[in-house]
Amino acid sequence: MHLPRLPDWLVYLAIVTALVVASMGRRERADAPPPPPPVAGEGTLPLGSSSPFDPAVVVEVPGPQKPGTGTAFSVADTGVWITARHVVDGCTRIALVVAEGRGVSARATIAASGEAAVLTTDGGAPALPLAPVGPGLKPGVLGFHPGFPQGQPGEAVSRLLGRENLVVRGRGARTEPVLAWAEIGRTDGLRGTLAGLSGAPVLDSAGRVIGVTVAEAPRRGRIYTTAPETVLKALAGSRRRPSGYAMGEPINVENYGRVADGLRRDLRVAQVVCLATT
Repeated sequence: MHLPRLPDWLVYLAIVTALVVASMGRRERADAPPPPPPVAGEGTLPLGSSSPFDPAVVVEVPGPQKPGTGTAFSVADTGVWITARHVVDGCTRIALVVAEGRGVSARATIAASGEAAVLTTDGGAPALPLAPVGPGLKPGVLGFHPGFPQGQPGEAVSRLLGRENLVVRGRGARTEPVLAWAEIGRTDGLRGTLAGLSGAPVLDSAGRVIGVTVAEAPRRGRIYTTAPETVLKALAGSRRRPSGYAMGEPINVENYGRVADGLRRDLRVAQVVCLATT
């Protein structure tokens, strides 16, 4: 069977149309910029600035309860300490535990906003160095949290996920940017909540303070800390200065328990107790 023969003019029209389409396609591709080269280390780019569009986590903060305990850490050897705001907010008598059954009186300065509070004592302990505030912090880095979970010496290790917004309801209601961490390890034998770790520093692998541990989400395995700039804002509000930004003792997943024990022994990380409330 013979197929019907197309008219010559229809064949020519099809050829011209194909050439025009091909020409337009080449012209579009020629004008388009080349695809960007792959970025080295893509997926571990530094964190951007905090944003109101960051994911939010909501925490309920009840009124102060007596007694309450948390963690504080030294930022100046003249007797300047940092803890989480909710550990001492509303407290009329605050003490830092310096030995078994013995404490020293502390005074708190709490800013109008922010989840960090400054404590001052007569005399102090060697300061923990602060990490410089800048764009270098990347998701995936490790953080180490030495303190007093459940009122006992203990620590946790986590991996940075990114930025979130902490929405505080109840006493001191506010919203502030925080860093979200995934817990990947803790003290052997420590089960359940990390309550009491509030106010502990989160240290980078160089032993420098990145922020203050302020909340946890046990079911999700999350730990939340203040953003790096919060500590400096709290110190500025209290007119206190940190001791400096030197490197601390290197920390890793193999030695973080030993390093944490040393920090507590030297009282660079101490237990804080709220003895009386308003």
